[in-house]
Formats: sequence, C-alpha cells, structure tokens
Amino acid sequence: MGICAWPPGPENVTLSAGEAHVWCAWLDLPSTWRNSLRQFLCRDELERAERFHFERDRGRFIVRRGLLRSLLGRYLNVEAADIDFAYNDYGKPGLGSSLERHALRFNISHSNGLAMFAFTLGMEVGVDVEYGQREVEYERLAERYFSPYEREAIQSLPPESKQEAFYLCWTRKEAYIKAHGEGLSLPLDQFDVTVTPGDPACLLATRGGLEEASEWTLQHLGPAPGYLGALALRGHGWRLKRWAANPI
Repeated sequence: MGICAWPPGPENVTLSAGEAHVWCAWLDLPSTWRNSLRQFLCRDELERAERFHFERDRGRFIVRRGLLRSLLGRYLNVEAADIDFAYNDYGKPGLGSSLERHALRFNISHSNGLAMFAFTLGMEVGVDVEYGQREVEYERLAERYFSPYEREAIQSLPPESKQEAFYLCWTRKEAYIKAHGEGLSLPLDQFDVTVTPGDPACLLATRGGLEEASEWTLQHLGPAPGYLGALALRGHGWRLKRWAANPI
C-alpha cells in the first residue's frame, strides 16, 4: 500500500449540514482484509467482480465496493450488507428505495489503486482522482475534450507544467460532470475551469452563463504523492474534512 497524505478517520463519524467528507483508501489489500469486505457485497456486485479478467482488478473492485458500503453503513447507522443502490439515467449512484428518505449524497472515484469517497447532506457532489505521473498524450486529449480557454491556458504554460495542468483540468471537469449527474450529455468543452498549477480550483464559466457557474464550488485534493483530485459541490461556505479510510 502507498502513503495517504490524510490522517486516519474517526471510528464514530457524524456528517453535519454544510460539511463535505472525503476519504481516501488504497485498494490493494491483503486477502484477509479483502475477504472481510467481500462479505458486504450483494449478489450483483459479486457477479460483477467475477467478470474482471485480472485478479488485481477483481480485488480492487471488491475492496472499493466493500469500503463504500462500510462507510455508508457508518453514516446511516445500518448494516453495510443491507444497503441498496439506485442509479439515475446517466449511471450516477445514489441510495436505493429503502434508504431514499436520507439526505446523504455520495460519489466515488479511483485511479491506479487509490480510491476516494465523498459524502454530503443534501448537496450534489462529485469527486475525481487521477494518477498524475502516468504519461498521456495530453495535447491530443486537451484538443479533443477541453474548451478553447483551457487549451490556450495550458499552451501558455512552460513545458514542465503542462502535464500537471492537464490533470488538474481533467479532474476538475470530471468532478463537476459527476456532481451534475448528467454524464457526458454535458460536453466537457462546454464549461471552463482553472488549470494553472497553484491557482485555486474554480468553475469559471458554463455555456449556460455565469449564474450557473456561481452556484458551484470546486476544491483541489491531493490524497497521496503523485495523485491529483478534485471535489465539486453545488453550494458555498461548506467545511471540508479529509481522512484515510480504515480497511474494515
């Protein structure tokens, strides 16, 4: 397992209105811990796990879903195995019918063996994490997916800063889209985010106008060395708490 930059989370956790909680967790766990989390999964999740060709990917899926259920169970004060899920038309997960009375919102992201889980009360939330050390054809991807403003901003940076700027832009855009809940029906080039390393994360504009952009807050997240992340919330003035998740 790698090193998480955040402190271990409390065993008894309470989510208050106006708070956002984000947990990070490594997914490559010893088999004893992985089996403890596997017991929380439903039949559909176990069948999905078996469809992975590689054992590593299968194990990461089990840990990811098991940790999500474990954390949700702590927030909702229910058994992790009893939680059911529902998905909107674009695939965004939420609580199922037996728990829909709760105002809890959540979102998940994972990259290169690290996962992040975000939770709020009533506020739409999206989270994204990427392993920023992986070499990618960022110029081609930026040309295809980013807005003209973002492409120009990245091109104006020194060469040594461009890949980091690409990942900052990507995670902020993905977090916003996931919070919006409409998937890629909201095109990535139809809104602008900040991209310059060191600048605050911010949704600058949407093609719907500045009023839409002003409803949202973005937050940069650095859960572990080499990883870049972002959190998107509809609302302002909220308090962020960041923790490393215990395996079980």
